[in-house]
Amino acid sequence: MISFHTEDIKFTLKNKTILKKWITSIIEKKKRKAGELNFIFCTDEHLLGINKQYLNHDTYTDIITFDYSKEDQKQPVSGDIFISVERVEENAKKFSKSFEHELHRIIIHGTLHLLGYKDKTKSAKEEMTKEEDACLKRLPLRH
Repeated sequence: MISFHTEDIKFTLKNKTILKKWITSIIEKKKRKAGELNFIFCTDEHLLGINKQYLNHDTYTDIITFDYSKEDQKQPVSGDIFISVERVEENAKKFSKSFEHELHRIIIHGTLHLLGYKDKTKSAKEEMTKEEDACLKRLPLRH
């Protein structure tokens, strides 16, 4: 079950049903099943607190993904994906993209992490970006 929540911010996600179907289709394309996925939209400060508490990082970030399926290919894909709406807005301006486009990229970025994609090395990051682009092309929404 895919669900969307907010934490310490007023934010309304558009096209929830379309996004749920899109995320599910991406997971199924990778021969996995969607389990319990929670997307939590929050502020920079809230995500910074999570980053400090759980990852010992004192930096702002746009997304933190907690994987509960532990990349076990037999288990459904499950996790909590925290997204800073403020970081997404900043990145959209920085990369000259619409807010929605950047938000959808971040949503699928977190989903891809749960599917085992990494982004710590240059080559892994390139592969992640390539996969994000392919996934975004499958989203039936205009950017």
